[in-house]
Amino acid sequence: MNSLQAQQSKKQTPLSGILMSKLAKSAGSNEDQVWIDVIQQMDTIYTELVQNQIELEQKNAELENTQLFIKNVMSSMSEVLIVCDINYSILQVNSALETVTGLNEKVLSGQSVLDLFPVSQHAMFLDLLDKRQAEPLADIEIDLVCAKKNHVLMSISCSPLYSHKKRFSGYVITGRPLGELRKAYSELHQAHETLKNTQQHLIQSEKMASLGRLVAGVAHELNNPISFLYANMYALQGYEQKLQTYFTAVHQNNGSKTCEKLRLDLNIDKVIKDLKPLVAGSLEGAERVSDIVKNLRQFATPQQQKKTHFDLIPVIRRATAWVLNASLLKPEIKTDYPEQLELTNNEGPIHQILINLIQNAVDSMEESDMHSPQLTINIEQAETEIKIHIQDNGHGIKSQDLVRIFDPFFTTKPAGYGTGLGLYISYGLAVEQCHGDLSVADHGQGGARFTLTLPMAS
Repeated sequence: MNSLQAQQSKKQTPLSGILMSKLAKSAGSNEDQVWIDVIQQMDTIYTELVQNQIELEQKNAELENTQLFIKNVMSSMSEVLIVCDINYSILQVNSALETVTGLNEKVLSGQSVLDLFPVSQHAMFLDLLDKRQAEPLADIEIDLVCAKKNHVLMSISCSPLYSHKKRFSGYVITGRPLGELRKAYSELHQAHETLKNTQQHLIQSEKMASLGRLVAGVAHELNNPISFLYANMYALQGYEQKLQTYFTAVHQNNGSKTCEKLRLDLNIDKVIKDLKPLVAGSLEGAERVSDIVKNLRQFATPQQQKKTHFDLIPVIRRATAWVLNASLLKPEIKTDYPEQLELTNNEGPIHQILINLIQNAVDSMEESDMHSPQLTINIEQAETEIKIHIQDNGHGIKSQDLVRIFDPFFTTKPAGYGTGLGLYISYGLAVEQCHGDLSVADHGQGGARFTLTLPMAS
């Protein structure tokens, strides 16, 4: 029982007791009984009034707490808030609006909400409100007039206001100065660009690291055509001296017998016969060197390559040769693919993906210290796509690592032996530039199996 109930109880008990005591003395008559009933009824009504008063005070206290809560919420809002009725008269604003405009709530209360916006934008604002009575209006750019008659560009949202009987009774307008939004967007955009540049540098660094690991293999690839060119040039140099000696004798008008003897001694017929294959072989060697340099450029260039029509099989063989020529481990190579397979795609990224996958397989077998390392490359061809399977017989991939294998910086190698970007880059190239997919799984015989899926024409 609260204090009010106690006070009323004290007041109620003496009144009932005195009346009942007096009536008890004359309890024999009917008239006295009627008075007793009246007093009892009055006592009941008085008790109900006291109870109602207690409930009313409790509800008033709850209402005050609710109003205080709402006021605190409104004052803590960073966005401006305007509540107006169906006639656009301002009912309530929050402190954020007062801060932006410099206008006090008491001054604004009862004024038209249109006074907060330039006259030139009234028609647009009213048209938007009339059309959006049944649904929210979001992110509309409009100027807000401040106390000093200057304008602040706002992004506003508007929702309909309903009474407790669910009747449309006005509008709730919220907004934020666009200067803050644009500043935040600018900072976000700058952070995004910085992240992109950092990512590009990391990718390029990984590509250069991969290229560094492949230098020995590339040097081996270059050594054959360069050696062939050197041998041919040495032979051509000797032939040049013989031809110069012979043609000098001819121009000095020596006799035919002398020239014929010199021709036989210098073996001029053989020299002339060898010139064509020597030149053709030298051109072939030079073209081979040019192709290797072009492939290196495609591998190392960070820009997106253009799609071309090319034969995939030489790309696979080149990637395999580059990796294995640079590796101390020489695994047994098993292949199952056709002699020729034409694709229309980005040759450079595909070459890089294959190098990364083959290098990863070789590294895995090196870590396993296997006596019979084996690398299997096969192609599964469908009507619209192909699947390149690269499989090793190393230690495989732990089940908990399978879901993270393409995450950036994830690596199972010791510190200093890998950046954890090779497979991440490969996955990005496969999906974004080659419009395919890259997946991994453990196979039953041990080791890992990577599958590069490529469209026949992207």
